[in-house]
Amino acid sequence: MPGAHVKTSSVAGKRRAAATDPARRIAEELRAQNERFEAAVENMSHGLCMFDADERMIICNRNYIDIFSLDAEVVKPGIRFFDILQHSADIGIASQSASELYAIRKPYIDGAKPSTYEEVLSDGRIIVISHRPIAVGGWVSIYEDVTEERRAEAELKEQHRRFDAALANMSQGLLMYSAKGRLIVRNQRFLDLCNAKASDFALGMTHRQMLDKLIRLGIFAPLEIDVEVGKTKASLEAGQSRASYRELVDGRTLFVLRRPLAGGGWVATFEDVTERRRAEERMTHLAHHDTLTNLPNRSMFRERLDQALGEAKAQPLAILSLDLDRFKAVNDTFGHPAGDWLLKCVAKRLQHSVRSSKDVVARFGGDEFAIIQFGIKSVADAEKLAKRIVEIVGKPYRDKGREMHVGVSLGIALYPGDGRDADTLLTNADMALYRGKSQGRNVYRFFEPGMDALMRERRALEVELEAALSKREFELDFQPILNIGSGRMVGAEALMRWHSPARGLVPPENFIPVAEETGLIVQLGDWALRKACNVAAHWPRDMRMAVNVSAAQIKSGGFARSVISALAFSGLPADRLELEITETVMMDESDAVLKTLSQLRGLGVRIALDDFGTGYSSLGYLRRFPVDKIKIDRSFIRDLDKRDTAAIVRTVIGLGAELGITVTAEGVETEAQLDTLRKAGCGEAQGYLIGMPTKASDMGRLLRSEALLRHSG
Repeated sequence: MPGAHVKTSSVAGKRRAAATDPARRIAEELRAQNERFEAAVENMSHGLCMFDADERMIICNRNYIDIFSLDAEVVKPGIRFFDILQHSADIGIASQSASELYAIRKPYIDGAKPSTYEEVLSDGRIIVISHRPIAVGGWVSIYEDVTEERRAEAELKEQHRRFDAALANMSQGLLMYSAKGRLIVRNQRFLDLCNAKASDFALGMTHRQMLDKLIRLGIFAPLEIDVEVGKTKASLEAGQSRASYRELVDGRTLFVLRRPLAGGGWVATFEDVTERRRAEERMTHLAHHDTLTNLPNRSMFRERLDQALGEAKAQPLAILSLDLDRFKAVNDTFGHPAGDWLLKCVAKRLQHSVRSSKDVVARFGGDEFAIIQFGIKSVADAEKLAKRIVEIVGKPYRDKGREMHVGVSLGIALYPGDGRDADTLLTNADMALYRGKSQGRNVYRFFEPGMDALMRERRALEVELEAALSKREFELDFQPILNIGSGRMVGAEALMRWHSPARGLVPPENFIPVAEETGLIVQLGDWALRKACNVAAHWPRDMRMAVNVSAAQIKSGGFARSVISALAFSGLPADRLELEITETVMMDESDAVLKTLSQLRGLGVRIALDDFGTGYSSLGYLRRFPVDKIKIDRSFIRDLDKRDTAAIVRTVIGLGAELGITVTAEGVETEAQLDTLRKAGCGEAQGYLIGMPTKASDMGRLLRSEALLRHSG
């Protein structure tokens, strides 16, 4: 094809001509350089714009256009610098007018030296602008968006400020060590706790040097420094925290917690727990002793009995179960204060009756006592003690010109003949006691295998109790709860009542334990919950309903569903329901129990710890599960005029305030008690002074009138 040959030859000829034409070669090289320059400019991470001596743009990159949100069709080579500023102002990206911007930038542009400054755009972004003069006139400007960098710097500065503020204001002392084991941070609180100066503990000290200095300054009690350093090092290297109590020379106690840091090093916090430990010691004592008589309570009695029976060579012993005769008459005639005084007198006489210092005299509650008689050689030893108790307790009691008389009945079970475990011995001693009381008063009886009449009575009670629910023999009374600060009612507690056709009004303390032991409490509790929610749904919207819940209910597995169902059926908001649980519930650390309580609390249901301060009370429960309310047991309120009891009540109230937990005092019967609680900062009160338990209709009227009074006021 001749035509194709001619065309090819022509192209080749032009290339040869270009190669030999110097001007064309230079033009090609310039074009290649321009392309490389433009590529470099476009790929810069910053914005770039070049202007000539007449302030007209020579070139800019895409980053410049994007930073200022400019229109690429407007901002082209040849546009005047002022017109670009005008364009920025027109589209609203500039925070000032074009003239103001020009006046600000002009000195930087005209300067003979490079200049750099920051400019804040209308949208808050921060742009660093650098101008570089060109020798032939004009300048090159570089634009960098440093918004995120400045924000990060500001956040870091704020974090440092917060850290410094936290160190200065935290209630705990703090020491921080670097990965090399050198002290890098210590706060003022640490120095205050140690009554020391900053110069006493210079930064850079090692853990060993710190301990040595604390001992030499007479702050820490002497300790084995090498052992202490070794224990801490081992824990931290294992990635574990280590806690301990440190006794100070001045008698205070610090709680020290050492925790490893993720980036190496570790931190130690110091907390003054002197008062808390004293309070815990008092609470521990209360957990094992009766508040009225200071005798061991049921818990401690059981511990001592289990301990004795658990020994490899357990020695014979006797269990004496005691119940006062005619004590109710004393209460009814002379009043509860006189009854309390009498119980304390009986406690002292019982302690004087036992011969061995090892014997345990305990009060189980009310007028019930129990004794462990150790080291008996025969039945005669237990009989002698029983006779001595009957004689001593039966003597008259004289107080303020009054003479009171009570007797005592005893039931006795012997180990090992009447049982080899605590439950059996206690049950058999109780059976013997009931036999004695049924045959007369002021007597003692030993357990006999044929004592089953009481068991038959117990079974009859269980049968009647099981049928009572279906026969609708139960009802609820309601006792009001007062907000002490405002003087207004905030709700009421539901109290179960059993009206038996055969037995009359059966006290809760007689049938609730039976219901719990047989499992009937689950059905009774569900009924009470539904009934209480239905009643509360008709109360004013700011009134709460408190319902007692047994440990057996929560452990039943369906308790959460029962609560949700009761709320849904009644329409009562969850935050108006308050479930009162006992310490036996808190003692159960099973995942199921904690999960159930957490689930209900997550729905808004409030959880209250009832009868706080009796039985097994411990501050540990409040660490394991955060309750909404603590109810101080009535036994503390009854003895509120006593210095030690008042101190404990104030401690509990203070603890509640510190943890954000409402504190309710039960059994408030006098204005003096209420005034003391008010001054201590107690949140709520309940008792005969506030209001007697009453029917639903009466309570509804009371709460509605209370609500009307509140709104009108």
